[in-house]
Amino acid sequence: MKLQILIPHYNEPASVIFTLLDSIAIQQNVDFEDVGVIICNDGGKFPEEEFRNHPKYPFAVDIYMEEHRGVSATRNACLDHATADYVMFCDVDDMFSHVCGLYILFREMEMGGFDSLVSNFLEETRDPITKQPVYIEHPMDSTFVHGKVHNRRYLLDNNIRWNDELTIHEDSYFNCLCQKIGSNVKYCATPFYLWRWRDESVCRHDPKYILKTYNNMLESNTALVNQFLKRGRTKEAQFYATAMIYDAYFTLNKDEWINQENQEYRNAVEKRFAKYYQDFESLFESIDKQTKTQIIVSMKNRMYTEGLLMEHQTFDDWIAKIKSMVPEK
Repeated sequence: MKLQILIPHYNEPASVIFTLLDSIAIQQNVDFEDVGVIICNDGGKFPEEEFRNHPKYPFAVDIYMEEHRGVSATRNACLDHATADYVMFCDVDDMFSHVCGLYILFREMEMGGFDSLVSNFLEETRDPITKQPVYIEHPMDSTFVHGKVHNRRYLLDNNIRWNDELTIHEDSYFNCLCQKIGSNVKYCATPFYLWRWRDESVCRHDPKYILKTYNNMLESNTALVNQFLKRGRTKEAQFYATAMIYDAYFTLNKDEWINQENQEYRNAVEKRFAKYYQDFESLFESIDKQTKTQIIVSMKNRMYTEGLLMEHQTFDDWIAKIKSMVPEK
């Protein structure tokens, strides 16, 4: 089998799952003998009766019931059950947006293959005024699980797995490992994956989602940096630690973080960041000047598009404050 699509499930209704599976069933110019789906239920309620009564799909669908351990552990369970040459992790409430998506993937497999493939993908959102659907194209990135495919043997040989301890902002840990350890990473500019809108999606409905979960981002990055250090990849560890430090600085200069009503979130993040900086200051200080400058320029450009026009305090002043928060040994 060429490709298995790996889907973690937790309490989503059958209609949500069938939308994804239906989008696979209408793929064109592929032999469905080469396609399989693995669904791992993360200890939640699974619509078994609806599956029994649903018409069979033209590809194999294997369903496994797992103990509740969170999304990362469930994705690892999917991977452990997989046998195909390539695997693609899909969220259960998403779908293929392009009927030639699998054809595009199989063509890339046949043209030399790849360790990992990263594609553009579409996000379905809503116009804030009319509430009508709006579709945004995301460029190739290391943040989201969407639109990425991996050679299964490459993952196994390099022991690349999801971190079971991470359940929020967990994608970047896995994606960065895949893209930085591999020597054959391909990029696809044609989007074929749709990050669907769901009314129940907290991350896109709560305006304070990043404020509430930024510490989870720090935890994910901490695990990533430590993983690179464990693998003896100091340059990658320096890069991601430095990028996180500047991300935190610029992020906390945004108006919502300066707003007095959000000070509890800022205080919690600065407290956690003080530990982060203490752990990785040596990596930050030892990175070469050119790479640090590139990170700063890239970060400033991104923050400008997100509405940050001017910092409220200098980087040096903020770091001095952070250092003062670390208890003396």
